[in-house]
Amino acid sequence: MSKAKAAKAKTTSREPRSSTARLSHDLSWAQVHKSIIRIDCKLAHTNDAVEFLLRGDAHHDNPHSDHEKQREDLQEAQRRGAGIIDVGDLFCAMGGRADPRRSRHGVTREEHVEAPDYFDSLVRHNAAFLRPFAHNIIGLGMGNHETSVRKNQETDLTARLVERLNTLEGTSICNAGYGCYYAIGIELHGCKTTSWLHVFHGSGGGGMMSFDTLRVRRQSSFHPMADVLVCGHVHERWALETTRIVPSAMAGVYRIRHIPQWHVRTGTYKQEFDMAGGFHFERGAPPKPIGAMWMKVSMITQYESERGEDARQRYPKFEFTPT
Repeated sequence: MSKAKAAKAKTTSREPRSSTARLSHDLSWAQVHKSIIRIDCKLAHTNDAVEFLLRGDAHHDNPHSDHEKQREDLQEAQRRGAGIIDVGDLFCAMGGRADPRRSRHGVTREEHVEAPDYFDSLVRHNAAFLRPFAHNIIGLGMGNHETSVRKNQETDLTARLVERLNTLEGTSICNAGYGCYYAIGIELHGCKTTSWLHVFHGSGGGGMMSFDTLRVRRQSSFHPMADVLVCGHVHERWALETTRIVPSAMAGVYRIRHIPQWHVRTGTYKQEFDMAGGFHFERGAPPKPIGAMWMKVSMITQYESERGEDARQRYPKFEFTPT
């Protein structure tokens, strides 16, 4: 074999690699506290915006997980230069020995059924799938599937996946835990503003009629400073706006401001609705929205009367669109 052919064979046998980082507006991040991830970006123009892909409940190793839709959304995030935030249950991981659902046929994909190192196989395949997009991933969260494995099998799949991707790609993906805050710092024309996004994987069943909206007021009561609250878990997808009343006093000027607070559910990539039968359909559950949610953050300028003069204030504007 010639040297050229040998080099080509060696190249094609390697795991897929990501291209160089495709991030817009100098997007960067760092874990500044065990429960806070700081994100920074710079907008050059007033009509610019930074985008994020909010996704969760991929259940990547489940036979019902839609890999094509996942890849489509991740490629679009890469094309837009968007940051990617995952809110947990990236793994399904129901085939371990301590799991009562451990019959691997039907609960795990074929590539893992006969794997002697089942959990290692899950990490390897997930890393290979996400590796081309690693430079856009800000944080990977944990869901109840990952915490169940950590409790019963004494291994942290999320930590292992984060470590593997960061080692392979030299990235700075953060382990976001079951919940955390993202402090989104935006600079425009020298003015810096920080918005707070809170992520919690979720709990409970969501509710056939309420779609998990009953959690909105409860979460608002103990996360009053969050501009956006994001959950997964219930496999619903929506964005709901509420309003906070915020008094302020600065330099002898008193104001009452009405500030939006957004509540978001990220959807799922697990398509398990089948009228022919199966656990999901037989318990009377409906089809679930497949995909994730785009979050677009821009800055708007408002003029407020201050001591008889107009004062210009800049505030973040959030927009949400299903993928």
